[in-house]
Amino acid sequence: MVAIINGIATVAALLTFLGIVWWAFSRGRADANQEASMLPFAVPDERLTSKNEGGSHE
Repeated sequence: MVAIINGIATVAALLTFLGIVWWAFSRGRADANQEASMLPFAVPDERLTSKNEGGSHE
């Protein structure tokens, strides 16, 4: 009986994973994925902000 429950849980987890992958790479998310991929470049450079905060040792 435990093996059947484990099998059902495994299949449910696999289907959930495949559903998330399908959703993440669907054409409707292309714009959101492009925007999210550019987020690291929208943050100011740490070297420039630390110099402007004072206490720089040059």
